[in-house]
Amino acid sequence: MLPWFFLRKGTCPVPAVLIHGVPDTHHLWDLVRQHLSRSDVEAWDLPGFGAPRPAGFGSSKEEYVDWLVERLERIGEPVDLVGHDWGCILTARVVSVRPDLVRTWAGGNGPVSSEYVWHPLARIWQDPVEGGRYMDRLEAVSFARDLTEGFDVPAGPAAKTAVRVDALMKDSILRLYRSALTVGAEWEPELSQVSAPCMVFWGALDPACQVEFGRKLGDALHATKVIELDCNHWTVLQRPAEVAAALEAHWSASVGA
Repeated sequence: MLPWFFLRKGTCPVPAVLIHGVPDTHHLWDLVRQHLSRSDVEAWDLPGFGAPRPAGFGSSKEEYVDWLVERLERIGEPVDLVGHDWGCILTARVVSVRPDLVRTWAGGNGPVSSEYVWHPLARIWQDPVEGGRYMDRLEAVSFARDLTEGFDVPAGPAAKTAVRVDALMKDSILRLYRSALTVGAEWEPELSQVSAPCMVFWGALDPACQVEFGRKLGDALHATKVIELDCNHWTVLQRPAEVAAALEAHWSASVGA
């Protein structure tokens, strides 16, 4: 069997699109991309996360899905779509409602389940008073320390992640989480509509999005694999080589199927 990147007309591969979560930007994927052999990979900034918000954009979960759909439509062919954290949740919704836009899907550490209970920090962000107070007090140094001590993110990536959390991102985070009180119950039923080959990768030690929800997501999507990595929430920063290898194996197997 020929490698996956020769199975389309000519030698141009299907694009891969990588979507970050919260509180991240496209730089989340820098380490993973260093380990990928394909060159047709794009990592996008969601509006408000290292990129401006369009006029009138309210940063709700539905608006982010609509934004992703519109950008994917512009590509003009199905893509290999990948998401982490909120990127996982949003792209799982995209592949549920617009399967024509996605050739394969992979995602991790973003639960889509009516049984999932939001972690304590999410509940603070969802509170209309406490969320604002938290963001007003948030500083890059302390946040970087929280990422390192609480989630085992290496110090270098933690510092780079924390310094990118500006006022626009803080506001976007609050708006997104407040729109998502019942996202699992709302979006879980449509997971059964997904037809693209799927893979789930999950940090088995994630205290905020427990690995059982990775298994549930894999079951709901009939995933070919659920890969449990020996790390915390930020798999793409803690195990970039392993994530990259899993993605390339998924893409190759899916094309060859």
